[in-house]
Amino acid sequence: MGNVCVGTTCSLSKNGLLCAIWRNGSTTTSSTPSHPTISRSVPVVQPSSPSSPTSEPPPPQQQLTSTAPPRPIVISEPARKPTQPHPRPKQPTKPPPSLSTQPQQRHQSQVKKHISSAGLQVESVLQQKAENLKDRYNLGRKLGQGLFGTTYLCVDKATRKEYACKSIAKQKLVTDDDVEFIRREIRIMHHLAGHPNIISIRGSYEDAVAVHIVMELCTGGELFDRIISKGYYTERQAAEVARIIVSVIESCHSLGVMHRDLKPENFLFVSNEEDAPLKLIDFGLSIFFRQGEMFTDVVGSMYYVAPEVLRGNYGQQADVWSAGVIIYILLCGVPPFWADTKQGVFDKVMHGMLEFDADPWTNVSEGAKDLLRKVLVRDPKERLTAHQEK
Repeated sequence: MGNVCVGTTCSLSKNGLLCAIWRNGSTTTSSTPSHPTISRSVPVVQPSSPSSPTSEPPPPQQQLTSTAPPRPIVISEPARKPTQPHPRPKQPTKPPPSLSTQPQQRHQSQVKKHISSAGLQVESVLQQKAENLKDRYNLGRKLGQGLFGTTYLCVDKATRKEYACKSIAKQKLVTDDDVEFIRREIRIMHHLAGHPNIISIRGSYEDAVAVHIVMELCTGGELFDRIISKGYYTERQAAEVARIIVSVIESCHSLGVMHRDLKPENFLFVSNEEDAPLKLIDFGLSIFFRQGEMFTDVVGSMYYVAPEVLRGNYGQQADVWSAGVIIYILLCGVPPFWADTKQGVFDKVMHGMLEFDADPWTNVSEGAKDLLRKVLVRDPKERLTAHQEK
């Protein structure tokens, strides 16, 4: 699979976006962008440790089904009915930072052995003798802050090349499961290395207080920010981005990896150029899976979480749903399922109808709408897969 960038090379037939992603076609356009109307996702669904974690890349033709019962979802106050026929979320004046999903508080009987920062040995997380980060890199300014990690600019002392360094404080790794999440994130990044639209890992390091993951630096900002600046994408532009997203998901799934937190905030542009390559990042919630394997732990981000995830029984098709939500937002600037409260959003995810009546949908092809109907179908068995009709 080649490196596909956002640009002007997309060809659309009379069926529009559907053909642009899975076939070749001719040309059409959409209307000009309007004012931005989406807001950043927030951590409203919470993971426990995977009920049947697959720590290593899965062998082919092997099936495994999780038997652990689904955990209850605790959600805030009930939703208020919107007063407008086509409600649109207000654009925040200063969006809150994008956060990874917060680990679920476990019942005392389920809590794993706690590990204090002082008790962690130098090799205890990476399970090998690790080179000291500061022997090779100089740390610079802070680039971002997540729930567990802080990302810094770092510079290779020998080559002066700039990278990004995600540092995870050991004091936040309080259980064996927390440690395993970090190990798995690093394994998955190495496992997916080489794809042109997946962030590449440079190396992992460990010292007495933190684990550090050095990866390529993307300076072009998030896909989320470009949607905000445009309001929404033309169908031609959306088709190019959608093609990248589908390609990345197909590659991940073919290698036995489910991302589980796909959203515009987790796609970064390499540079500020309009046609800069787009990279998938943040594999902190990702997991290895085998064909047929099902999971029960509830993870993801509001607006993008699949209905089967909320039901607590899901597989790889949950990623396809999230991709469908992103494509919908690309085309109109708002989420397909929106309400005033978390509970309201989840109710819409479970039972709401797709709306294609208001602008800009009048300028979007029937092929694009048909694609979204096939991707945002609640039965994962009926949903398109990432590799169908390629």
